Amino acid sequence: MTTAEVAQHLNVSKRHIRRAKAKLRLISNPNFLPKILIVDVETSPLEVYVWSLFKQHVGEWQIIKDKSLLSWSAKWLFDSNIYSAKVTTKEAINREDSSIILSIWKLLDQADVIVAHNAVSFDNRVLNARFLLNGLPPPSPYQIIDTKKIAMKNFAVSSWKLNSLAGYFDLDNKISTTFELWKRCVTGDASALIEMETYNQKDVKILEEVYVILRPWIKSHPNCGLYVDAVDPICPNCGNSNLTWGGFYYTMVGKYKTFRCNNCESIGRSRFTEIEKGKRKNLVVSVAR
Repeated sequence: MTTAEVAQHLNVSKRHIRRAKAKLRLISNPNFLPKILIVDVETSPLEVYVWSLFKQHVGEWQIIKDKSLLSWSAKWLFDSNIYSAKVTTKEAINREDSSIILSIWKLLDQADVIVAHNAVSFDNRVLNARFLLNGLPPPSPYQIIDTKKIAMKNFAVSSWKLNSLAGYFDLDNKISTTFELWKRCVTGDASALIEMETYNQKDVKILEEVYVILRPWIKSHPNCGLYVDAVDPICPNCGNSNLTWGGFYYTMVGKYKTFRCNNCESIGRSRFTEIEKGKRKNLVVSVAR
């Protein structure tokens, strides 16, 4: 049954179709490779001295307490287990996170790919800084998928925040919070730290679904074919071998067969040109600018 037939039969909106398909993909490939880790971190705010509320340039000497991790949460793609950790009340007050940093380091050290929202500008750099300050070496190499950068590149939506994308895709919303939660955490409120960890865990669940929906649009997705022993061609975005071939992709000097993955709906192409060797010799290109 096609998507259109399902929509007509169930009389539901396209958004609900997208959500149903996303949830289906979350359980469709339990033996997925490479190891993709969905990650989200929550940090304490800086505490600083200032003289005014506006047009402030805060110098290093004005910092009273620097930021640190309050909690982290992570899960392996398509795995039901969610891993997380939070600091103690004393650590939150003192901006210390040594008790929780090694556990997230170990997960990243196992990962082939990490997925985070605003990973390049925030999550990955924050984690690296905390690893460095806690005396840990770099984790084993991994590739980064930044869902915020992907959304910004491809979609002119009103907001690229994770909660806005979740609403756009008709997914569950993030847990509603205000800055008061962070304030309670850094003043040593044990119940606030529990709330923060729960908030963090929910973000990871939402991020996983957002990633799966965005996956067909990720043109630079790490090639899953490198991690799977397969006789037939497989989709580089999801590792599925159910591909429909048809049409061509053209470069300045190449012509390649294209396919659509019947699992994640990504589009890809073959590695080898369809242009005969004799014709390739006669191809010319325009000069560079």
